[in-house]
Amino acid sequence: MSRVVLATRNAHKVGELRAVLAPLLPDVEVLTVDAFEHVPEVAETEVTFAGNALLKARAVAAATGVPAIADDSGISVDVLGGAPGIFSARWSGRHGDDVANLELLLAQIADVPARHRGGAFVCAAALALPDGSAAVRLGELRGTITPTTAGGGGFGYDPIFVPEGAQRTLAEHTAAEKNVVSHRGAAFRALAPLVVDVLAGRPIRPEHGSEGQ
Repeated sequence: MSRVVLATRNAHKVGELRAVLAPLLPDVEVLTVDAFEHVPEVAETEVTFAGNALLKARAVAAATGVPAIADDSGISVDVLGGAPGIFSARWSGRHGDDVANLELLLAQIADVPARHRGGAFVCAAALALPDGSAAVRLGELRGTITPTTAGGGGFGYDPIFVPEGAQRTLAEHTAAEKNVVSHRGAAFRALAPLVVDVLAGRPIRPEHGSEGQ
């Protein structure tokens, strides 16, 4: 069985990525970095989602000897000039504190009327081989930032984001519903054909691409 490794230890993300990839790549074993010893933590030192995704994928592929898939994603709020962006997971100053991040973001745009509360979830998904060759694909989900949280599903900023054309926040979507519309799902569906190519022995096509605009 062919194998790929996900460059993450985030349990929420592992579940979501496996759910997206499974129907697209049914014969591929999807591992995580926890299946390997001595995989280093990779600091996200780049200034774009694509740069951070490529950085992580290349580092994990080199450490494991297995094709690696990584992503970097976050929320971009129009009236904040695209922030939090790459700082989404640590917007409050504490990495991964979803509650603090949500509270700070909502406070920052508390007086902004609904018509100006637009934004997007953005994801860059990268595939890298142990030789360093790599490619990245992009996904985006436009929507509106709500004034209060709603829903108990999802993670991160899902409880305050209503996708365009929807009436519920992502946290009120089922996992299956979210995978259909999400920025991460879009990016990984765009990346999946490249995974098929490399596992069949074909070289990576390095050009950037996008889905879900």
